[in-house]
Amino acid sequence: MSGNSAERSPVTVEVRDSIAHVVMRRGDRGNPIDLVMACALLDAARTCRRANARVVLLRGEGHSFCVGGDLRDFEAVDVEKRRDHLISVTDALHDALRVFASMEAPLIAAVHGSVAGAGVGLAAAADVTIAAADAVFRLAYTGIGYSPDAGVTWWLPRLVGPKRAMELLLTNPRISADEAVAMGLITRVTEGETLVDEAQRLAGQLARGATGAFGATKHLVAQGLSSGLDTQLDRESRSLAAAAVSPEGVEGLAAFRAKRPPRFLPPPED
Repeated sequence: MSGNSAERSPVTVEVRDSIAHVVMRRGDRGNPIDLVMACALLDAARTCRRANARVVLLRGEGHSFCVGGDLRDFEAVDVEKRRDHLISVTDALHDALRVFASMEAPLIAAVHGSVAGAGVGLAAAADVTIAAADAVFRLAYTGIGYSPDAGVTWWLPRLVGPKRAMELLLTNPRISADEAVAMGLITRVTEGETLVDEAQRLAGQLARGATGAFGATKHLVAQGLSSGLDTQLDRESRSLAAAAVSPEGVEGLAAFRAKRPPRFLPPPED
């Protein structure tokens, strides 16, 4: 594991104006994921949930968003212990992804530089992924004889299609930001110097929105990818009915009738 983990957590969380800013801070090495980083991402996800953040903004410090698994760390583990070590790493990382997916708060990823392996999984898991023009995506797993993790085999076929996903996973091409947006892997591309500002503007917009409706929409879309039409129509009906009588739904309809912007944010505490 990386030696600087004792000095500070490799992931920090700061909640400002209902936005949880989650930052991976091993930028000098490209924010690789070892056991310490994976556990820190899980802790960060749980912190966001406890804080009732209305939006989560995930990014990485340094020259890259995330280069994927920490191969230096993996190699340092004896081969006979490597299997259990990798299970520990992926269990923590996958639990972090489960927490983010279960939250009502939308997850925004702002990515740049190298986005490889599990970094692609983090980017694909976000509800909105904004990439700097310099971002380069690469799956890389099979190139070193590994199979994918970080939800890549779940998200990638749904985002780009199963045939394209298999080609990318088998051949490991370098994918530019423009190519990634064209194939549906990410949401949009912006210039590098505006990446954080644009992501923060979007986070601010969503933080003022209907978090409960966002959460319901997230879950419906995820469920719809593996459900039959009848089941999904029933889910939509029940979800819409619940939303209509929620405080957000009541406020939204009242604002519509009064021709004013809705006030979805909770009132400030005394």
